[in-house]
Amino acid sequence: MLEQITLSIIHLIQSTGYLGIFILMTLESALIPIPSEITMPFSGFLVAKGNLSFIPVVLAGAIGNLVGSLIAYYIGYFLEENIIVKNIRKYGKLILVNEHDLDRANRWFKKYGDSIVFFSRLLPAVRTFISLPAGIFEMNIWKFSSYTLVGSIIWSIFLTYIGFYFQSRWNVLEQYFRKFDFIILGIIIFFILIYLNHKLKIIKLRKK
Repeated sequence: MLEQITLSIIHLIQSTGYLGIFILMTLESALIPIPSEITMPFSGFLVAKGNLSFIPVVLAGAIGNLVGSLIAYYIGYFLEENIIVKNIRKYGKLILVNEHDLDRANRWFKKYGDSIVFFSRLLPAVRTFISLPAGIFEMNIWKFSSYTLVGSIIWSIFLTYIGFYFQSRWNVLEQYFRKFDFIILGIIIFFILIYLNHKLKIIKLRKK
């Protein structure tokens, strides 16, 4: 299945260029399982070949992520959570989404607040689903859009550069990105814990 998805992604980007990148990244952030770990590195490969330009590729990917995230945000904003869960249970298998993914995104949003919208753009799985709880909890739309866009630009630059650097070997990278995702997750959790520990110390000192 992954091979078929990969071939479809390659064909669309080769046929439509920046528009294809935008469409694919929009779909990924709108809860459709289109891996950016294929879309952006292959686009970086085309940059290295001279078929595309680096900055427009990054912008197409980041803006696509923003548009898709806004779609997911408004799904969460306008639909009741129980309706969302019901539909995920019924149709989730068709788009490789399950209730556990939504629960995890909800827990992260409740625990870390608005900032997780930014950090989630570098996290496995959560980056796709965090927009739903952001909408459910009615996060400020301008803050949501800003965090999403900045995080998406960083992610798009990283993936595009990797594809540009490795060029013809871009297609062997996807399996390693999944492992890197969890390394990045661990690093971010580490710094979040340090931040929370620092805040708790300040609170304790103020109570004395």
